[in-house]
Amino acid sequence: MNENETDIAEQLGRMASALQQQRTGLAPKAATVVLCEDTVVVTLQDAITPAEKTLCCTSEGAAQVQEFHRQLFSSSCESMQQEIKKITGREVREATAEIDTATGTVVHAFTNGTMVQVFLLSPESAPSPVAERDSIERAAADAADDDS
Repeated sequence: MNENETDIAEQLGRMASALQQQRTGLAPKAATVVLCEDTVVVTLQDAITPAEKTLCCTSEGAAQVQEFHRQLFSSSCESMQQEIKKITGREVREATAEIDTATGTVVHAFTNGTMVQVFLLSPESAPSPVAERDSIERAAADAADDDS
């Protein structure tokens, strides 16, 4: 990550921690942000309360905690998207919580208290289909020249 991306990641981490504390009254122990092209991944460690951790000891309780945090994410996502736009200068196209593929349940709070949030950003500048086709054709021609 370059210096600008590091600064953006730090700002996003502080924002996500502050919003989590505002929503739940509990600040996460740590926030990790990964920026990769058009994707922002926010991981909040130890972001659930001791009572929620206790609930997660049973599958029913874990489902309740997961549903609660899914709803919390859903209801607060717009404000997070606005903050992400302020910090990055880019619109958020999509936002989702992690999916537990074994059950199909939307998982926002894992039973160990870790939270993962993923935001897909709009492209900085979308290449035109013609430019993409030209690029693919040039790559194919280059590969053909290399084979000769």
